[in-house]
Amino acid sequence: MSQPKGNLYLIPCTLGDTPPLEVLPLLVKKAIEEIDYYIVEHEKSARRFIKTVSPRKSQPDLKMEEINKFTSTEDIPAMLDPCLNGHDVGVISDAGCPGIADPGAAVVEIAHRNGIKVVPLVGPSSILLAMMASGFNGQNFAFNGYLPIDKAERKSKIKQLEKTSAQEDQSQLFIETPYRNNQMLESLINNLQGDTKICVACDITLSTEYIKTAPVSLWKKIKVDLNKRPAIFIIQR
Repeated sequence: MSQPKGNLYLIPCTLGDTPPLEVLPLLVKKAIEEIDYYIVEHEKSARRFIKTVSPRKSQPDLKMEEINKFTSTEDIPAMLDPCLNGHDVGVISDAGCPGIADPGAAVVEIAHRNGIKVVPLVGPSSILLAMMASGFNGQNFAFNGYLPIDKAERKSKIKQLEKTSAQEDQSQLFIETPYRNNQMLESLINNLQGDTKICVACDITLSTEYIKTAPVSLWKKIKVDLNKRPAIFIIQR
């Protein structure tokens, strides 16, 4: 009889320095206490997160593999060898839910291909929390990742998203590198029509959380500094 395979647990992380058990269920703590094999975005931050959730967890016993944008797809299958040998493996992103705008999705794909059970655990997703708080169409929305850096290409993309939003009644979400957030908001204000609505959701779940939805015409009068603060931008026409 072949050995039963371990499960792949998708373990949410906090979105900042919020105490983990304020935003994560006890099931996440239980999983971390029982799992010794991890696939993580950055080992240092993952170890810090695990120590915060489970201070008594033996750090030397943890076995970690890193996956990020530089990881070769050829290296990923071997990361799941512990599952094939009967051990559970946890996937931890730097922030939020693994597999959502996150390289962990590649691990999940290969797990399915190898008949490994995937177990997603409940936790904060900045994309869903921003959508919940926006007041926009939660029945039809799209996450677009990063917009182009080039000003002309960005302008064209913004107008395209606005047009799609109007035609499909679809909320359009995207993100920006935190130090360029102010420039992103400025680009939206300068290139969208005055009655198009913008939601900015910044520092979600943190004490400095800022979430506001308003038409472009009103955003022109609002003063807010988004520099170096993780943010989600949503537009709806």
